[in-house]
Amino acid sequence: MHISRFPRLHFAHLPTPLEPLKNLSKLLGGPQLFIKRDDCTGLATGGNKTRKLEFLLGEALQKNADTIITQGATQSNHVRQTAAICSKLDLRCEILLEHRTGSKDPDYLENGNVLLDRLFGANILSVPAGTDMDAAMEETAAEIRKNGGNPYIIPGGGSSPTGALGYVNCAMELVGQANDRSLRIDHLVTATGSAGTQAGLLAG
Repeated sequence: MHISRFPRLHFAHLPTPLEPLKNLSKLLGGPQLFIKRDDCTGLATGGNKTRKLEFLLGEALQKNADTIITQGATQSNHVRQTAAICSKLDLRCEILLEHRTGSKDPDYLENGNVLLDRLFGANILSVPAGTDMDAAMEETAAEIRKNGGNPYIIPGGGSSPTGALGYVNCAMELVGQANDRSLRIDHLVTATGSAGTQAGLLAG
């Protein structure tokens, strides 16, 4: 796939390291294990969403967006990284945080990623569990358009065909690293939430 034809910004620290897990391999009795260090992508303490945001923000700027809208759970890593890149690009950022856990712990509600979201200048709207988040983002976008703005909506987790391009690129990066080391990778294990990472790796 020739992904160079898609709009993209370059702010991730790539390629991320591919490191051997020698002790775990030994403990398990033989499988040769490696870890792809996408915690090292560099944006606001890193994480996998940075790869997606390179393509999502590239598309947003191509469409002349001045406001980014996204959503996630209270302590969403995706939201934190989105708020960070909006701050860097001087874009308005509207984030909707769904209170899914029911926790009343003030540290959970106000510290961690929520504190970082605020430090990055994002406008936060907290909503109860079960809220139709897509509809809520559309309502926010409609209000911004009514006031003359040009919003761009990013789905939860950055998981869309555009966002998945970040992990198409990661798959190609991983193949290159494996070839450089003469490695044959026969299993790839990844966590799946909103499935954008998985979709991109499969397509790549």
